[in-house]
Amino acid sequence: MTIYPVILSGGAGTRLWPLSRAVLPKQLLPLVSDRSMLQETVLRVADMPGMMAPLVVCGNDHRFMVAEQLREIGQQPLGILLESVGRNTAPAVAAAAHFVAALDPEAVLLVLPADHVIQDKAAFQAAVLRALPPVGQGALATFGIVPTAPETGYGYIRCGDAIAGAAGCFQVARFVEKPELARAAEFVASGDYFWNSGMFLLGAQTYLNELRQFQPAMADAVEAAVRQAYRDLDFCRLDERHFAASPADSIDYAVMEHTRHAVVVPADIGWSDVGSWSALHDVLPADDNGNVSRGDVYFDGVSNSLVRAESAMVALVGVSDLVVVQTADAVLVAHRDQVQRVKQLVDHLKAGGRTEHMHHPKVYRPWGSYEGIDLGERYQVKRITVNPGGKLSLQMHHHRAEHWVVVRGTARVTCGDKVTLLTENESVYIPIGVNHRLENPGKLPLHLIEVQSGSYLGEDDIVRFEDVYQRS
Repeated sequence: MTIYPVILSGGAGTRLWPLSRAVLPKQLLPLVSDRSMLQETVLRVADMPGMMAPLVVCGNDHRFMVAEQLREIGQQPLGILLESVGRNTAPAVAAAAHFVAALDPEAVLLVLPADHVIQDKAAFQAAVLRALPPVGQGALATFGIVPTAPETGYGYIRCGDAIAGAAGCFQVARFVEKPELARAAEFVASGDYFWNSGMFLLGAQTYLNELRQFQPAMADAVEAAVRQAYRDLDFCRLDERHFAASPADSIDYAVMEHTRHAVVVPADIGWSDVGSWSALHDVLPADDNGNVSRGDVYFDGVSNSLVRAESAMVALVGVSDLVVVQTADAVLVAHRDQVQRVKQLVDHLKAGGRTEHMHHPKVYRPWGSYEGIDLGERYQVKRITVNPGGKLSLQMHHHRAEHWVVVRGTARVTCGDKVTLLTENESVYIPIGVNHRLENPGKLPLHLIEVQSGSYLGEDDIVRFEDVYQRS
């Protein structure tokens, strides 16, 4: 039986602000190792027998980062499906099911969120193999996590009768919403309940049949979106109009709570959805005082705290049970018991029209990155890095002029009708209203300083005439 891993890489991870942001969410960040959570998820199943190349479903804004992260770990994806708008997991999996079923009508999908931690890889792979027999008989399998505590932030699954001929698999008796603490404690004590992991093993065609029965409008919209999908470089864009017309819902609500074919496979795999900073603290190795740190951090009389320093030294003295996260433009200080309130903080930033919830000062682009260094009245300074072979769009600005100074590498600059090669310590001036382009023809990264001046310096003052990455 051939298994196709479907990696769901949507979501913004707002509860891990200020590190996780809309343009660079938690699944694309190295939170538990030197690899991103997306990379860890893909590699977790890459060596399993019968496992095909991954199919990733993600948002348009993340497409180039997803592709680059897969390239970094040597994984050629089966495809990268682009959602024009988030519609939760049920439509995303339906799109993947249509895509894969067109290649293999007997395909089995292993649906994995890209932002989960699984510490016991062998136990996880064994759980997947246990689920194969009932799935081969038409079941839709979900993985129930053996609970370690009465958590109130997870949904629960109550297991029913054992499945004949499928050791370690049970019928789903019912799904339970996130309970109050006392009820969660009863669930854990009974031994009949498991955390709902949001991971699934299911036949592509079986899932589509069940979706059509319970959610016909969603089934129709997604089928049309896949039928009218089109290629964009190495990506597959789901038709924007039809996908946006799909109702938004999770697999659990749309299908699993209604189907008569749901089975649960209990899994003791060291799982966490890393839904908060306190959850991240719990899955990372701590020192003798219960502290977890990353970056330039100093502790004196500190216990049970998580500290992450991205660009400066952070010192804690005589405190306990804190979360401190420092980035280039923001610092979060919170008690470990209050970190769920970070979501309200992000909502406040959105309501105030701020940008700290959207992106970091360093912004990644398909050609490289740029980082704001200074900003004042009618001027802005940026540090720009262009990858070898990278090429910015041929563009023009209505309101600003630009001055580029090469710090390292070689730049090919188009300015009007003139094309110039610049090397270290050389510069060029781009007047307002002149078509221009920056390229790196070399084999090493190009670093330069850009000084903008003008009446308006927003990123939306870009008129693109030609772009190898086909951005609008």
